[in-house]
Amino acid sequence: MSNELLTPYEQGNLNQTTTLRDCIAWYEDLARRYPGVLHFTQVGVSDAGVPIHAGVVTSDGVFDRETIKRSGRPVFFNNNGIHPGEPEGVDSCMALVRDFCTQPERLAALKDTVFLFVPLYNVDGSLNRADTSRVNQDGPEQFGFRGNSRHLDLNRDFVKCDTLTARVFNQLFTAWDPDVMVDTHTSNGADYSYTMTLIHTQADKLGEELGGFLRSTMLPAMYAGMEARGWPTCPYVNPVKDSPDHGIAEFLETARFSTGYAALHHTIGFMPETHMLKPFKDRYESMRALVETALEFTVKHAGQIQALRRAAKQLGRTRSEWPIHWAMDDTNPSSFRFKGYEAKYKPSVLGTYARLSYDRSSPWERDIAYYNSFPADITVPAPRAYIVPQQWREAIERLQWNGVRLERVESDRMQDVDYYHIVSVTSRPNAYEGHMFHDDVVLERRRGQVQLRAGDFIVPLDQDNARYAVETLEPQAHDSFFRWGFFNSVLEKKEAYSDYVFEDHAAELLNDEPALAAKFEEWKRSNPALLGNQEAVLDFIFANCERYREPEWRRYPVFMIG
Repeated sequence: MSNELLTPYEQGNLNQTTTLRDCIAWYEDLARRYPGVLHFTQVGVSDAGVPIHAGVVTSDGVFDRETIKRSGRPVFFNNNGIHPGEPEGVDSCMALVRDFCTQPERLAALKDTVFLFVPLYNVDGSLNRADTSRVNQDGPEQFGFRGNSRHLDLNRDFVKCDTLTARVFNQLFTAWDPDVMVDTHTSNGADYSYTMTLIHTQADKLGEELGGFLRSTMLPAMYAGMEARGWPTCPYVNPVKDSPDHGIAEFLETARFSTGYAALHHTIGFMPETHMLKPFKDRYESMRALVETALEFTVKHAGQIQALRRAAKQLGRTRSEWPIHWAMDDTNPSSFRFKGYEAKYKPSVLGTYARLSYDRSSPWERDIAYYNSFPADITVPAPRAYIVPQQWREAIERLQWNGVRLERVESDRMQDVDYYHIVSVTSRPNAYEGHMFHDDVVLERRRGQVQLRAGDFIVPLDQDNARYAVETLEPQAHDSFFRWGFFNSVLEKKEAYSDYVFEDHAAELLNDEPALAAKFEEWKRSNPALLGNQEAVLDFIFANCERYREPEWRRYPVFMIG
């Protein structure tokens, strides 16, 4: 192989990762040399105005997306560098694409599968280059930073889509609709013998036959394939206590994460996590092995994967109810044969506590509890359609970016709907990725009439993208638009009272509104300690009276038909 075709990683000491500038220039040169194999282009810009690129490799030189989608060809998507401090996927993808270009037998093995890739996704973070931000990581010598130019973690941004970068991803992903995705990472956490660990779309959450295929067919083949390549792999090490000795739990990757977002589109997603304490060269080689293993399985089983995805989309058109929230079953774990190191505790030199350490001179191998069952704990009836009033632009835009079919209301009219009254919300005390995330949401389902205006949007669920709509518009879904604060203004009552005036009027309201009086009597019985608090008493009467009711207050502004 000529030196011109060596990647920056290969040209160095195998402990260096490419810079963004060298990476893009290298791919552009490769695409010029092999125009019949690789198409490489800019697909958008980041929040800092930095170009974002994507590439397509095919065995027959057909790169037009519409032509590819019309012909029903399978698509495998490899995303890299979402955390630029975890760069082994960036470098290994370069070598894999180069080998497609220079090794005809490897290219032919793709058959009709399309290899779609983003070489380095978090371009902003890649420019923030140093060797100090990854506290526990063994190499490379220099690397980028997790946060983007707005100091946001892009692997928390797929649904809320605060960044232009995430918007580019949403639109690229939706346009290509990949069958399998691999998003490359490096882990933090416990110490153990494995270089490669694997997060996958949680099978129960992926649902029905597609999830069963992942759990029973694809994952065993992936683990066997990695073992055969010399890189034994285990599930992502997510200890249920302080060390793997007590068992590990699957990672319930909700839609803020890449694999959870992929599930909204019925795509099988993988998030390989190489072990931070292993040398960068080993992490690089195991990552390439993982991507190749997933790709080979996809090529071999593409027809079955596509059929299962079509069936999942079709089922979404006719569901009578939707699971929207899942929780770990901690009563019936399975097991996994795990290779670990003895966990030990000794006094800390920093404080008076005992600290955890792992003794690599005392390896062990045994079956440990593996908590990999996540049944749905919240299920909702499936409406025929949702209504999203046009003023809620942030929600509408994201539905559109994800291919959800929307129908415009043609003229003003009154509409009978079901809707949610928001009983209570508990939010995180500190900002989380730029939002005050709502952890606990209590709802009451009600029936009523609302005014629709010309230009409002109806979201029918008789469509392939129904799942995306349901899991973003149902408030109690893990990563709904409501939880991320898109509708926070409805939580605020807009009018208030002066207590010295309202005191007398409140007594009149209790006399005029029997329903209010009954509610107040029940409240007094339940809250005797608050009867001495004027503000609490008057707030209850003001909030529950009919005379000064604000219909929009605590009414979730996405409505349901049918």
